[in-house]
Amino acid sequence: MNAELLAPAGNYQKMLSALRFGADAVYVGGKNFSLRTFADNFTDEELEKAVQLVHGMGKKLYVTANVFTRNADGERLKEYFQTLERIGADAAIISDAGAAYLAKKYAPRLPLHLSTQANTTSQYAVKFWAEQGFSRIILARELSIKEIAQIHEAVPDVELEAFVHGAMCISYSGRCLLSDYLDGRSSNRGACVQACRWEYEVRAKNGGNGEWLALEEDGRGAYLLNSKDLNMLAYLKSLFEAGVSSFKIEGRMKSGYYLATVVNAYRRVMDGAPLSLGERELLSVAHRAYTTAYAFGENKGTVNLDDSQSKGDCVYIADVLGYENGLALVEMRNRFKVGDRLEILSPSEQFSKSFTVEEIILENGEKTEDAKLVQGRYKVRCPYPVSTGDFLRKRL
Repeated sequence: MNAELLAPAGNYQKMLSALRFGADAVYVGGKNFSLRTFADNFTDEELEKAVQLVHGMGKKLYVTANVFTRNADGERLKEYFQTLERIGADAAIISDAGAAYLAKKYAPRLPLHLSTQANTTSQYAVKFWAEQGFSRIILARELSIKEIAQIHEAVPDVELEAFVHGAMCISYSGRCLLSDYLDGRSSNRGACVQACRWEYEVRAKNGGNGEWLALEEDGRGAYLLNSKDLNMLAYLKSLFEAGVSSFKIEGRMKSGYYLATVVNAYRRVMDGAPLSLGERELLSVAHRAYTTAYAFGENKGTVNLDDSQSKGDCVYIADVLGYENGLALVEMRNRFKVGDRLEILSPSEQFSKSFTVEEIILENGEKTEDAKLVQGRYKVRCPYPVSTGDFLRKRL
């Protein structure tokens, strides 16, 4: 299928990883107006550099500007859209009508994509936004595949983008006030503290001894607001046939290793690899229980009651920085020792090959049995020619 695989990038390094592992396009945020304030994000200079790099690879870069605007944002937002137009960004992702007004007025050549925050759930809304100049609609996650197909049939000339993987907000299309209410940080201004992931307690208002008690749901936990993670890997063909032209992965706050794993899984399955391979990969990284959300209609099982998050089947061990004379230069992320069996995560043919660590060499040339210095650089004897940007991991 020739749908676009669209990956998140919280910073420049993560962008490189997502592209290297097979993303056709990336979406990033600038230092302002992005709904991921706590991500590193990109300066204007980094955005310009990123656009040049991505275009040189024949790929695309979209920039999020999907805050709900206030009066004080006008002048800066106008200048920001003009900057995005000047550097050649492939689109601005917008949710707010005021932002759309400013973009159309002051950066008329900048393509516009409508954010999922606009909760577009019908063909009529798609038609409206298309008439406002939007070339692509990022659909609400609450839609079924059947409804998406109906929208595409009614508005065939408008590009449709849909999330296929990652964390989901418990609130409708991510429009939540819980973070604002409990912590004073606006989720709709990019500062969500994910209060829905917290564990909650309850006590009787009248009577009793006033003790706080942990909430339980059938004895399995207290995460009553904690959504499961979306996983549509098995249904990409159905989404494509329904009219989705861009498969979107969530995760601008995720690590480069996480992005590489997930993008690699989707890329390989989209290119014809067995579904079982991709599914195994998606279980290897930290994730909440998976769900198809509302792809097949109403779903009462989207809340992750058991736990906040599982650790995954693999431990992230190291970043590969280079390879020479049978030795991989790596930067350690989690402790490993001589005798450990490590596995390679790579977009190349070295993917999933494993080897036993026989030798670890410190930067000063001395040998060690135990790589325990966090972010320390080591040389590890490896029989496979790994490349800069690959990762090493250990299966549990």
